[in-house]
Amino acid sequence: MDCKCKQKFSICHQKSNIHFISLIPELTKKLKIFFEKLKLIYSSQDNIITIEKENPKIFFEENIDAIKTYFNTLELNEIKVYIENEKHKLSLNTILYAKPLEKYLNFIEDKTFFDILENKSLTSHFQPIIDIHNKKIFGYEALVRGVMPNGDLVYPDILFEKSARNDMDFKFDRLCRENALKTTAVKKVDAKVFINFIPTTIYDPKFCLASTVKWAKQLEFDPKNIVFEVVETQKVKDIQHLKTILNYYRQQGFLIALDDVGEGYSSLNMIIDLKPDIIKVDRNIITNIDQDEMKRSVYKALRNVAMENNIKILAEGVETPYELATLKNIGLDYAQGYYFAKPSAEIIRQLPNVF
Repeated sequence: MDCKCKQKFSICHQKSNIHFISLIPELTKKLKIFFEKLKLIYSSQDNIITIEKENPKIFFEENIDAIKTYFNTLELNEIKVYIENEKHKLSLNTILYAKPLEKYLNFIEDKTFFDILENKSLTSHFQPIIDIHNKKIFGYEALVRGVMPNGDLVYPDILFEKSARNDMDFKFDRLCRENALKTTAVKKVDAKVFINFIPTTIYDPKFCLASTVKWAKQLEFDPKNIVFEVVETQKVKDIQHLKTILNYYRQQGFLIALDDVGEGYSSLNMIIDLKPDIIKVDRNIITNIDQDEMKRSVYKALRNVAMENNIKILAEGVETPYELATLKNIGLDYAQGYYFAKPSAEIIRQLPNVF
């Protein structure tokens, strides 16, 4: 089986024929006009227009602005590209592997992301999670950072945006999980570690999660100290498949947390269906909860559901003593946020006096 997390996209550097394919006659004509404007020699056969280039990558680099100016987003997705050379000949079978023109432009624009992916230039920062009952550090959330050649960091919102638009979530999500485990081992973390994963990137848990489980065992983690945190649950359409993934994790001895609970209308159904060990209440509910009766009502409902089902509740994004006091008054097991500490490369092993 060929796992999608092993997929790799690149643009070759050798002499090639670049085939532009469109089933729309008007768009084929527009392609011809575009190449004529660039004074490029092309050949045409049916719905395929071909140009020959010594280095396709340089062609896209030099003409990316012109292409994006001349064609709109719909057209860039409709036009398919196949690069033919000695190793990859054009045929009825190989033409099925043609990709949208936009993907080639993204590859050029997102060079930093692809460099990070290719070189596995990732690290993890850790934000402490506090046990409210004993006022000690319960665990840490591992938060991915990309590392550029000059040492600058690329934050997860940018990384995952680039990953999604380049259809690299399968590979990137796996690298993030593995990096979190490895960095945790290097930092000698003696506490729970929360590791995010995107469920929509996993189509066969026994296959796609094998390397993650392998690293956890190889690094000699106690499974009960690893909490896999499900993100983007609102995008999951196949709940039964998600259950299969979580059951696989549970069979390995890991714990399960649901992230951003309360953000989507389906959160309560998710809690009931998935029965996680921990729910993390979305920061949009936590922010200014001391000043908002509606937010307090939502949080109380989530707290009651958690208590009745033996689920621990964790508040994300706690930033003020007033938010913390309100949450403690309603009922809270764990808390996380800038009020306690920001994510950092070095493990914070002792909390400042915030209680």
